[in-house]
Amino acid sequence: MLEFDRKDAKAWALKKLTGFYQCPISPVKDGKMDEEALRYNVEKFIDVGIDGLVIGGFISECWSLTLSDWYRYHEIVADVAKGRLPLWTIILDPSVHQAIEKMNHVEKLGFEGAEVINPVVQLRTDDEIFDWFKYLTDRSNLAVCLYRTPVSGKVLGFDLMRRLADLDTCVAVKQGSLSRAETLKLRHDLRKDFIVSDPSEAVFLEDLRVGGQICWGEISYLAYGKKRTLIDQYRALAAQGKWEEARAVSVQLDPVREFLGEILLWEIVRTATYAGAVASVKVWFEALGFKAGGMIPPVRPVSDERAEYIRAKVKELGLV
Repeated sequence: MLEFDRKDAKAWALKKLTGFYQCPISPVKDGKMDEEALRYNVEKFIDVGIDGLVIGGFISECWSLTLSDWYRYHEIVADVAKGRLPLWTIILDPSVHQAIEKMNHVEKLGFEGAEVINPVVQLRTDDEIFDWFKYLTDRSNLAVCLYRTPVSGKVLGFDLMRRLADLDTCVAVKQGSLSRAETLKLRHDLRKDFIVSDPSEAVFLEDLRVGGQICWGEISYLAYGKKRTLIDQYRALAAQGKWEEARAVSVQLDPVREFLGEILLWEIVRTATYAGAVASVKVWFEALGFKAGGMIPPVRPVSDERAEYIRAKVKELGLV
């Protein structure tokens, strides 16, 4: 059962959604999801201490699953988690009817929300997109985090964002346009009980200082390995208002951030997709002790030379 009613979803989110909600890779064996390895990873994610898990999207290769496998994936995660951490799904469907079906299914499994991309095909005008989300939120009780990204084919405009933020169960936006200025403008312009998250650990300390509260839908806390303790340290110092001390800790992560940019962020910018970057991220995660395996076909794995470079860099950076 959800912890909130529709009318108080935003107030609930302001209290609940803090810290690092992570989008992890998924283990693959022989071209299919590896259920045993997935169970192992979820336990390991919980042990690491992430604040929430966001699954079903690009990084997890769930865009490449059959519908039955998508449902099975969520059922396994819910079965392992057993209420020990918040669970959110990611909805990438252009069909609002399929999106609603998925959301209603995972609500029964104990998921509390869904990150939802605007429909990638057909609907392009502000009115069309608003009507799509209005229809969706009228028929699902889950909290919704909008996904504002050029990967969708249309970045949600500021006027449309104001309209969407007024929908009862729309509680947040993952501001994935990679523009810091737009993040700050949205936070300034939108209603104050609506969360705007910049999905980048590199600016999270600054975000904490200027009104942010959550680093949503990325991989840093998992990917940083042994260096994630530096995140814990700067967050603790920030909570005490010791901003300069927090910054001195934060800058120690700059080499890791640079590597994450090389492996993931700039590859997404270059290709406008996640597909080409996930294979490299999986090598990184496996070097940290998570289960990763190959890629779901037809996406190719990285070359042996590239994989060796990533493993060596992970070790050089002191992440293992």
